[in-house]
Amino acid sequence: MYTIGLLGGSFDPVHTAHLAMADAFASALTLDEVRFVPASQPWQKRGLFASGAQRVAMLATALSRHHPTRGRYFIDSRELQRAGKTYTIDTLEALRREEGSDVSLVFLFGADQLVHLDTWKDWRRLWDYAHLAAATRPSFDVHALPHEVADAWSARIADAQALHMQACGRSYLLDDFALDVSATDIRAALASDNPSSLAVSTRLVPPAVLDYIRANNLYRS
Repeated sequence: MYTIGLLGGSFDPVHTAHLAMADAFASALTLDEVRFVPASQPWQKRGLFASGAQRVAMLATALSRHHPTRGRYFIDSRELQRAGKTYTIDTLEALRREEGSDVSLVFLFGADQLVHLDTWKDWRRLWDYAHLAAATRPSFDVHALPHEVADAWSARIADAQALHMQACGRSYLLDDFALDVSATDIRAALASDNPSSLAVSTRLVPPAVLDYIRANNLYRS
């Protein structure tokens, strides 16, 4: 099946770990494309610092300079056009209606979110519309997840090839993805006049995105 990876997030700002995660999944799962899906109002976060238009602009800037070795990368801004809170289940349901049953959809995220999967709206129904793939750190143990999540995840575990054989319903772990980058720390560094803090942010934010941030005076206290 044609296989699409869906990488959701605030992208406030987009940083190198977002791109590295997309690259790692695209390679491991031989994805045909990856769609970056910026959230409008993530219900588990207090608020966003950059506007939807600014976050899309930063993503577009980053992707215009990024050259993936596998698949094509796009921005899907549908959640920014939706009123109210952003729920993954609504996005996956809409995408499945659009793509039909002959396309494999894979929702991509980090293991830090997998730990809280049972707090997501209709979390068990996510597998009705897509595969779920989580990037994990070297020390990750699926059995340390909440009991219900561990059982649901383990019952659906599959290898990369299986995700191409059906449209949805399987789980996949990308092992040993060790990049640990915090957008909160990046924003704090960008707001600081401390040279060492700013040096950290320049390593974690693509240079063209950093230029956009400076030109638009974003994340300044």
